[in-house]
Amino acid sequence: MLEKVQADRKNKLQKVRELGVDPYGSRYDTAEPIADVLGRFDDDGEGQSADVAGRLTLIRDMGKLIFAHIRDQGGQMQICLRKNALDERSWQLAKLLDLGDLVAAAGPLQRTRTGEITVFAERLTLLCKSLTPPPEKFHGLQDVEARYRRRYLDLMTNPESREVFDRRTEIIDHIRGKLRGRGFVEVETPMMQPIYGGAAARPFVTHHNTLDADLYLRISPELYLKRLLVGGMEKVFEINRNFRNEGLSTQHNPEFTMLELYQAYADYEVMMEITEELISSAAAHIAAPGLVRRIQSWYDHGCEPGAILMWPGGQAGFDADHKAYKVIKSGRTVLPFGDEQVDFSAPFARATYDELLREHAGVSMFDGDAAREKARELGIDESNKDDAVVVNDVFEATVEDKLIQPTFVLDYPADLCPLTRRGDDERIALRFELYMAGMEIANAYTELNDPAVQEANLRRQLRGEADGETMRVMDEDFLNALLHGMPPAGGLGIGIDRVIMLLTNSKSIRDVILFPLLRPESQ
Repeated sequence: MLEKVQADRKNKLQKVRELGVDPYGSRYDTAEPIADVLGRFDDDGEGQSADVAGRLTLIRDMGKLIFAHIRDQGGQMQICLRKNALDERSWQLAKLLDLGDLVAAAGPLQRTRTGEITVFAERLTLLCKSLTPPPEKFHGLQDVEARYRRRYLDLMTNPESREVFDRRTEIIDHIRGKLRGRGFVEVETPMMQPIYGGAAARPFVTHHNTLDADLYLRISPELYLKRLLVGGMEKVFEINRNFRNEGLSTQHNPEFTMLELYQAYADYEVMMEITEELISSAAAHIAAPGLVRRIQSWYDHGCEPGAILMWPGGQAGFDADHKAYKVIKSGRTVLPFGDEQVDFSAPFARATYDELLREHAGVSMFDGDAAREKARELGIDESNKDDAVVVNDVFEATVEDKLIQPTFVLDYPADLCPLTRRGDDERIALRFELYMAGMEIANAYTELNDPAVQEANLRRQLRGEADGETMRVMDEDFLNALLHGMPPAGGLGIGIDRVIMLLTNSKSIRDVILFPLLRPESQ
């Protein structure tokens, strides 16, 4: 069947050429965005016209009249092709059009008797002939795996997917602006590193032929960013791609985007303040007024009447009777995520690691024996693991999925945190992780800057190789940098992909990465 359709389209391609029309078009930069055209249309205005371009998503051929819908990046609208308004060649071209073709149409702008704003074309331009039909006639590509593998079809047919990636850009731009407003400098550090570090993760290995040396795709930019602190750059950040040779899940992709930043003379309390500002303000920004279609979509997908979406100075709600968008004064930033309503308003909740472990697992982070007993009860293999690792396994199994509302988990077991300053109790590291909707979103430290303690911790981490740690080589240059003196500092990492998931109500990380890693189709 597909072969027959493609053969028919190739036949039309030849007929287009016989008309003297280039089926693959050329520069066309006079078109106005469809959203702008629809936004400026005035029912009482006279002499209105428009020039639009996009992909054909619907064609209704009525003989001497053809109604069609075209879609561009920001919207969709109707065009009308009339035999008596086009020259003969353009009318013949109109009869050769198919769904998926890219066209431009220019002419008077009017509302039809059915109420649809329409361009009544006096000029028709073919920009690209499509040789394969779009999936399901633009009703949307529904197969989830096909959407990930052929993202171009997903974006072509599912406006909601395109909107997610528009919002992704919006959120990242917002975060950049907030950091620059705080005086941070954006930097770039190596993605290929001779020694990997900054996290306990398995790297991807590559080889540089000229140097005949193995290199590693970075698992973290941390040790390079700290070198910049030593060099006198006091506020630095990088929105970077990291690579970890680990599993795939709805929350994990081996290639992912992180925000990592460091501020001299700060600590993890300052990092909490920055984290709250970045995430809370991004949520408010996404829920800003004027985004009526998106808010209505949230309602249509199960947001309860009375649910509140806030931005600075106001909030949006839904009329229980009419589903009407309305503006209300002051409020909180509450957005849906699956079946939950997540309140992004600052301040976020705070609780210590030990408090949460006692509450949900009934054991203390300082009691290794009790933690091992609890691990066995949960079916966790605790053999050949350090106490701190067992404690964290129990924490992940019993606590994480309970943390739905934004919660800073403070003061981790020191043995889990080789790059972190200790508290007054040497067993505690001045570290927090931020959880939302049961996911870790951010990780931050009061940074360790004592070179002797840092070296001892890293050497102990090297000895942990048998327990699953992956660092095999000491970064001597990083230790040498610390000998020159690194200022006291706070450091923060935020998982950008997971933030995007939360703020766009996307349940899988693959929904917010344009081209996620997938198993080969043959497997």
